[in-house]
Amino acid sequence: MLGSNPLISTILDTDSYKFSHWVQYPPNTTGMFSYLESRGGKFGETVFFGLQYYLKQFLSNPVTMEQVDEAAAFAKAHGVPFNLEGWTRIATTLGGKIPVKIRAVPEGTVVPTGNILMSVESTDPETFWVVSWLETMLVRLWYPTTVATLSHYTKRLIAAYLEMTADDVEAEIAFKLHDFGSRGVSSQESAAIGGAAHLVNFMGSDTVAGIHMANTFYNHEMSGFSIPASEHSTMTMWGRANEAMAYSNMLEQYKDQPIFACVSDSYDIMNAASNIWGGELLGKVHEYKGTLVVRPDSGDPVEVCLELLERLETAFGSTVNSKGYKVLANDVRIIQGDGVNFESIDKILSALKDKGFSATNIAFGMGGGLLQQVNRDTQKFAFKCSSATVQGEEMDVYKDPATDSVKKSKRGRLELDLIHTGEMVTVRREESYNTLLRDVYLDGEILVEDDLDSIRERATLPPPRK
Repeated sequence: MLGSNPLISTILDTDSYKFSHWVQYPPNTTGMFSYLESRGGKFGETVFFGLQYYLKQFLSNPVTMEQVDEAAAFAKAHGVPFNLEGWTRIATTLGGKIPVKIRAVPEGTVVPTGNILMSVESTDPETFWVVSWLETMLVRLWYPTTVATLSHYTKRLIAAYLEMTADDVEAEIAFKLHDFGSRGVSSQESAAIGGAAHLVNFMGSDTVAGIHMANTFYNHEMSGFSIPASEHSTMTMWGRANEAMAYSNMLEQYKDQPIFACVSDSYDIMNAASNIWGGELLGKVHEYKGTLVVRPDSGDPVEVCLELLERLETAFGSTVNSKGYKVLANDVRIIQGDGVNFESIDKILSALKDKGFSATNIAFGMGGGLLQQVNRDTQKFAFKCSSATVQGEEMDVYKDPATDSVKKSKRGRLELDLIHTGEMVTVRREESYNTLLRDVYLDGEILVEDDLDSIRERATLPPPRK
């Protein structure tokens, strides 16, 4: 696990105002049903991912009286009331098990926005309010789901260019987007959660925490791969006058490796391409049996990538593939890792295509654009109560703000059905006949455990489109 001792207990992993809510519900309320959805946003679909981590890391751990006492003392000092009786019931009478049922679409499922992804419903009439208490933790599913979605759509984008300009999409796509985001996120847990989400779609990553999480929580021996690569300090420590010696050392150290990457813009990447890699070291590169990946790290990404490919083509030569696009000699490629996001990848690949270069020639490394430059509003995530049992009667619960119709919530106990047209549609439970939701958690017990391979299969790339 990432950590056997979470920073705070499940009780304290909530918002302060939740402490006061249990007395605000109508008298004789005994049941509560809430759901998670992406109401829309940047992309029209989401790739659901991350629930198994939260279930294993947090919700499978019993609540203890020690935690209850800690939370009571915290609430008193913090200035908010605390449901001591309710939490004591969970810790003692219910054996520390959180009394809810969680149903969700299988992780990796690609779901159109505006549909239910997960439901949480109470199972103990006396502690129904715990459904809302868990909102703070469970709504964080926005993060792995949004990263998995961004990565998925980037995969679609790159695959579309490969389909237009390359001979074998399937042979290339898995390593076309590399996760460079570990240093650009706010915490180790963010690196782990976001890094694992990226691995739903690709197999290249330098985010060790994400690979470790995917291996550990999603039952995979090795979920991500990398290659030997340089950084600026390993090049500049040789001194500017010895730049060629630094590159030559890379060729010597990794002569038995099938591929390595070398950042080449510490001084002048165009000089490095034409006069060092493609000049002084040209013979040595040809002797190397693997592939040299030249990495730029500054300048305008579109202009730099295009000129770099042209210079490498002049030095190393190229062939024309079956689609009519130029592919550099097999011993050299480039990877762009600076200024990379969904939009810049599109611009770079479009410019290369217009100049006759195949997408085969380039891979991408995305850092902050992948793991950090997203938020809950990127896909407009919401967790809302839609049904309650009050005085023995089921009632619909909803919001419908006059000032913002987008925030109108759903009503009733909900399911996600796959209907005869092949579409996914959110329906009321009493109308459901082919639901995609499944029970994954009940009263402290995890009912379903997915492996990463199954999740990857569900998120399999659809026919490439641009």
